[in-house]
Amino acid sequence: MVRVRLFARQRELAGTSRLDLAVPEGAAVEDAWTALVVRFPALAPGRPYVRFARNGVYADASERLADGDELACIPPVAGGAGEGTQVGGSDPQASGPERQPSGPEPSGRLRVIQLQADPIDRRTLARLRSAVATPADGAVVTFEGRTRETPGTPAPGEEAEAARHAGQAVLALDYEAYEEMALTVLTEIADEIEVRFGARRIAMVHRTGRVPLGEDSVAIAVASPHRSAAFDACRYAIDELKGRAPIWKAEHFADGSVWTGETAREAPPPV
Repeated sequence: MVRVRLFARQRELAGTSRLDLAVPEGAAVEDAWTALVVRFPALAPGRPYVRFARNGVYADASERLADGDELACIPPVAGGAGEGTQVGGSDPQASGPERQPSGPEPSGRLRVIQLQADPIDRRTLARLRSAVATPADGAVVTFEGRTRETPGTPAPGEEAEAARHAGQAVLALDYEAYEEMALTVLTEIADEIEVRFGARRIAMVHRTGRVPLGEDSVAIAVASPHRSAAFDACRYAIDELKGRAPIWKAEHFADGSVWTGETAREAPPPV
């Protein structure tokens, strides 16, 4: 027996976000998907774009399952273009799931990793900058992402619905997250930044739920002794967050909504 988690468009098609699924002993992830489609045939067309996570870690479809495993089906994640997409912020002191140390670690490393449903005020970036910056840092680079009125790229399978809203303005975004895994992936991204760019003090905060037009959805701050590393690290953080973190985005219009994004990447790019 495995516990199945469904998100975004899959959740809507199945009419549920969680269910228990019986599979034969020794079954693989793909076998569980096949059994799931028998129960919910509407999920079948999405298979080319689905990734899987077993117990909160990306898993190959051939991986064997054990009794009591949690199997998450990961539809296309938020994605987004690398240029001209978004600009926003979030509050590391607001309520919500988080993985955040109470202060700098003895080595000088700092991680502020958080998801929150609370709206963001304009004090957020100042708090993030204050959290990551030390006298040893010559650069603090921040990124803000916010809801804009022009639509993004529809997720695979959402093209027809997106065409129905062509020419309309986006009124709000809805963010949904597999929170436990998202926090883990964001922490992994922060660790990769330290290895690749030498930036050791990193904050990444993302909202969940409804984010109206013009409001902030994500904030990133990176401190480093040198500006080139800080710029590179901040870009890497947002690109990898959009490509790998199990966070989904729906654009809301006056008469409907569209899930946007791309098939999730399961691993970081090669060094």
